[in-house]
Amino acid sequence: MQHYSRNGGLADAASRLPRFRNASVASSLMALTILSASPVVASPAPSMLQEIVVTARKRREAPIDAPIAITAFSGAQIESLRIRDLTQFTAGLPNVALDDVGTRRGTANFSIRGLGINSSIPSIDPTVGLFVNGVYLAVNNDMIFDVFDLASVEVLRGPQGVLFGRNVTGGALLLQTRRPGDALEVDIRSALEGGGDGGLNRYLMAGVSGPITDTLSGRFSAYYNDDEGYFSNDFDGEDFGAITQRMLRGTLAWTPDADTSVTLFYQNTDIEGDGPATQSHTNGSGLPGTPVNNPRDSLHFSIDERGYQDVSTDLVTLQTDRNVALGDGTVTHIFGWQQSESVGMSDIDGQPVFLFHSPGWVDAMQWSNELRYSGRFADRADVTAGLYQFKGELSYHDRRLFLGELSDDGGALATQDGGGHQNTETFGVFAATDYALNTHWAVNAGLRWSSEEKSVQVASFNLNSTPCNIVLDNDCPLDFIDQAQFDTLAPRLGLSWRPHPNTHVYTSWTRSFRSGGYNLRNSNSAEPPGPFGEEQVDSVELGYKRVGERWRLNAAMFYTRVDDMQREVNLPSESAGILQLIRNTAVADIAGLELDGQLQVTDGLQLQASLGYLDAGYDKVSFDLNGDGQVDALDRALELPRAPEWTGSLSGDYRSALRNGAEIGVRLSYSYRDRVAYTDNNAGFILAQDVVDAGIDYISADGHWQIAAYGRNLLNSVKHGGDSQLPEVFIGQPLGGTFSPLAKGRVIGVELTWRLAP
Repeated sequence: MQHYSRNGGLADAASRLPRFRNASVASSLMALTILSASPVVASPAPSMLQEIVVTARKRREAPIDAPIAITAFSGAQIESLRIRDLTQFTAGLPNVALDDVGTRRGTANFSIRGLGINSSIPSIDPTVGLFVNGVYLAVNNDMIFDVFDLASVEVLRGPQGVLFGRNVTGGALLLQTRRPGDALEVDIRSALEGGGDGGLNRYLMAGVSGPITDTLSGRFSAYYNDDEGYFSNDFDGEDFGAITQRMLRGTLAWTPDADTSVTLFYQNTDIEGDGPATQSHTNGSGLPGTPVNNPRDSLHFSIDERGYQDVSTDLVTLQTDRNVALGDGTVTHIFGWQQSESVGMSDIDGQPVFLFHSPGWVDAMQWSNELRYSGRFADRADVTAGLYQFKGELSYHDRRLFLGELSDDGGALATQDGGGHQNTETFGVFAATDYALNTHWAVNAGLRWSSEEKSVQVASFNLNSTPCNIVLDNDCPLDFIDQAQFDTLAPRLGLSWRPHPNTHVYTSWTRSFRSGGYNLRNSNSAEPPGPFGEEQVDSVELGYKRVGERWRLNAAMFYTRVDDMQREVNLPSESAGILQLIRNTAVADIAGLELDGQLQVTDGLQLQASLGYLDAGYDKVSFDLNGDGQVDALDRALELPRAPEWTGSLSGDYRSALRNGAEIGVRLSYSYRDRVAYTDNNAGFILAQDVVDAGIDYISADGHWQIAAYGRNLLNSVKHGGDSQLPEVFIGQPLGGTFSPLAKGRVIGVELTWRLAP
C-alpha cells in the first residue's frame, strides 16, 4: 500500500504555497500592495445597507417588507465578492449549503435549513428550487454553472410552496440577469487565477447594453473560461480538472407603451473538460483505499481515468408585463424553455487501477408557463394569484465498466447498463394576499393546489450485461413501466406586526411538498424503483427585522416537521460498487435559529455577521438507514445528512478615496460550517469548513478602470462534494476507501475591468 506524507519539513511546506506559472500574477499583486499604501482620505463606501428590491413574493418590495427570511445580493455586490459560481454564495448565509456533489461536475446538492439532497440521480427532485428570470429549472444535473452579468440573487430560507410550487421545501434561489438600460453601457473584464498544484485559470467577460430604437433596447454578453486544471493527479503528475466554458447571452426589452413591457432572454452554454477529481481515503468502517489511500484532509488523489464532461444547454425566457386598471395591478406571463444534453465519465473507484469507471448521459427538456396577477385593493389588500403549467422530458443512461485491470486489452471485463425515461406534467393554481388590519397589523395567507403526473420506463442495471444505451440508441430492455399522480394542497397563514416602519415582526405556518417519483438509477430489479411518495414539510417561523440609520438586523426562529422524508440511501455493494435506493424513510424534526446583520461603523467601514444553528433529528424511522438489518433506536440516533449544527460568518469592507480621486477598497471575511454527515448511515461525512476570503480593489478616478486582487479559501480548507463508501471487496478485488470528489482549495487571482457607463 502506498501512502503520501505531507510532513516533509520546511521545503515541503514551501512546495504547498500557491503556485503561479505566470510572473504577471505576482507582479500585479505587488502593484496593488503599492497602490494601497498611497495617501487616502475618507470616502463613503457603497453601502450594503442600501435596500435591494426583491421579488421573493412575486412583487417588487424591500426585504424588510417580506415576512420571510431572505438574503439578497445586488449585481455590484456579486462583482465585488468575485463570485464565479453558485456554490460561492454559501459564505455568509446562515443554514445554507450550496454544494456540487461532484459525481458529475455541476450537479447541485443544495441544502437550506437541513433539507437537501445527496445524489447525482437526475430523477430526484430538489429541496431548494433554482429559478432563472422566474423560470424553474427542474433537473439538478448541470445546474451549477458559472455566473456573470447578474442583476441580483435572492436566497429564500424556508418552505416557499404557495408562490413557487413543489420542490422548495428548504427554500429557493432566485437569479435575475441584467436587463438592458436606456443608455450605452460597455464592460470588459479579464481575470487570472491560480493557487493549486495544477495550472492557471483564465476568464474573459464582456457585455454591451443600450437602446436600439425608441422602444427597443438590448443587452448582449459573452463569457469565456479556460481552466488548465486546478489539481495535480498523483497518478501521472499531470494537471487535472481542466474545463473550458463558453456562454453567450442576449436580452431584448421592448416597451411599446407606458403600460406594456416584453423581455426576451436567451442563453447558450457549452462546457468541455475533465471528469471529477476523485479522492479515496479511509472510510467510515476504517477500511483504507486499496492500493492508494489519501489523507482525508488533503487535496491529493491518484486515478487512472481522467474522465470527461461535455455539456450543451440552451435557455429561453419570455416575460410580458401589462399594467391594468384592476387594483392598479400588473398581469405577468413568463414562458420558459430549456434543453440540455450532457455526457460525462467518472473514476468511481478513486484508484490508479481500473476497477470501476462510469460514463453517463443525460438529455433533458422542459417548458413552462406562468400567468399571474398582482394588485392592491382598498389600499389594504395586496393580492397575487395565478396559474402554472410545466412539462419535462428526461432521458438518462449510466454505464458501469468493471475490472479493466484484469482484462488483456485494458478494456472493461464486465459491464452493466441502465437508466430510463421520465415524463413529468404539472399544473398549479395559487393565490396569496396580505391584508392590513390597521396601520400596524396585517394577515398574510396563501393557498396552492398542484397536480403532478409522472410516467417512467426503467432499465435496471443487473439485467443489462450486454451494452445498450437509452439516450443514444434507446435499445435497452425495459423491466419497469409505471405512472403515478400526486395531488397536493399547500397553505400558508401568517401575521405581521409593524410597530415602526423600520421594524417588522412576523410569524407564519406553512406546508410545502417535495414531489414523489422514481429512481432511474436502479441497480437491482428486485428493488422496485418506485414510486416513492411525496415528502410533506410543515414549518412554523417567528422572525424579526429592523433597519436603523447605520445598522440592520434580521433574526428568525423556526421549527420544521418532515413527514415521509425522502432519502437517497447510499450503501457500499460488493457487486455494484455503490447501491442507491430512494425511499420514504422517516419523520424528522428540525429546529433552528438564524441571525444576520450589518453595521456601518464609519462612512468607509462596514461589518457584516451571520449565525445559524440547527437541531435536527429523526422522530420516527421506517427504513434500515444504517444497513444492520433492522430498524431500531440506532437508526433514530443517526444525524440527518447535510444538516450542519452551526454555520457562521464575519466580514469587513473598508473603502477610501485616494488624493488623486481614485478609490481603494479592502475586504476580509471568515465563514464556518460544521462537519456534516453525507451518507444516511453517517459513515460518510464532509469535513468542517473554515474559509477565509480577502480582496483589494483599485478604481480609477474616472471610474472606467478597476483592478483587483483577491483570494478565496486562503486557509486551503478541504471540501468534498460527497463521501460515498466503497466495499472492502469489489467483485473479488480489494478496494475499500471512498468515492469523494474534491472541490478546489485555495485560489488567488487578479482581475482587470474596463467599464463605460452613464
